[in-house]
Amino acid sequence: MRARAYLDWNASAPLEPAARAAMLDALDVTANASSVHAEGRAARHLVETARAEVAALVGAKPEHVVFTSGATEAAQMALSPDYRMGRSALAMSRLYVAATDHPCILGGGRFPRDRIGVIGVDADGVLDLDMLRALLAKHDRSEGTALVALHLANNETGVIQPVGEIGSIAHEAGAVVVLDAVQAAGRIPLDISAGDADFLILSAHKIGGPKGAGALVAASDLLMPTPLVSGGGQEKGHRGGTENVLAITGFGAAARQALSQLVGMENVRQRRDAMEADILALAPDAVIYGREAERLPNTSFFALPGLKAETAQIAFDLAGVALSAGSACSSGRIGPSHVLEAMGYDGDSGLRVSIGPATTDGDMELFHTALAGIIARRAARKEAA
Repeated sequence: MRARAYLDWNASAPLEPAARAAMLDALDVTANASSVHAEGRAARHLVETARAEVAALVGAKPEHVVFTSGATEAAQMALSPDYRMGRSALAMSRLYVAATDHPCILGGGRFPRDRIGVIGVDADGVLDLDMLRALLAKHDRSEGTALVALHLANNETGVIQPVGEIGSIAHEAGAVVVLDAVQAAGRIPLDISAGDADFLILSAHKIGGPKGAGALVAASDLLMPTPLVSGGGQEKGHRGGTENVLAITGFGAAARQALSQLVGMENVRQRRDAMEADILALAPDAVIYGREAERLPNTSFFALPGLKAETAQIAFDLAGVALSAGSACSSGRIGPSHVLEAMGYDGDSGLRVSIGPATTDGDMELFHTALAGIIARRAARKEAA
């Protein structure tokens, strides 16, 4: 079989062996985790162990982790006009999101469209803090509380937002902060107890766990959104439905592994940087988006002028390299990147390479060979024209 390089970890990280092993063991635990008999308690033990492992990854208390079917559900749960502060209702009258956010945040969740404000970014994809201040200054607190929901790190560019400043600005204005930490978890250290955010959104399959599991992590159980899914009172009443013990167990094992691998992310960064140097050596006119901003260590979003991303992605795939033309969250469709357009660039041009601890020198060599071939063909077409 022809060698292939998987360089699309931001779309979905390969399943961690530890997660696979934990899930295989969990297959023998068939009971409902809400049952009180010994078999049910065994299932409950798996869920609560995973809850503690996910909490440890982001510096949270286990009892503040609410398991969901994925990050999209967690976002729908958090982006709600209806919250509770203890026993009292708390209305969120308006939602503020970033122009480069993931579609599940940009969509606004349970907010009506006319109650959503969009915050711009600069050419590197960093949030316009002055615009955030201005929007929050104009927010009418008499109507309700402001909810600010942003990606901690962008899924396409890898650009990390200044969450310390964002949190300070938002909290000073009395706003609640939800951070989409899907891409950041396991790649940079996270600590919700630092006070920058009130909620974090997580996804299992972005850190080497199974698809179909996610979490909404709260800084405190005093403030919580009203349930999106009501039912039998599972997850302390925050999310109804029988827990997916198998997926949750895999999520926990992946979180434990991701925490242990944080120390090795500098090696991942060095590999990414070497790859970008290689890109610029082969194509000096290449553009690397967000390069001047702080980025995730595993992500590079670049363009080759004169070559559409879709065309280049197909060429890479035929050469044995799996990478993305932007986000992989549009049901297989390849279209203009709203992230690049918000940054002021051509939305049809971006190619995303995202790697991880298991990426090898061989993977990078295959990428180099494929890129060199694509650039040679691009040069030949220019000469022919």
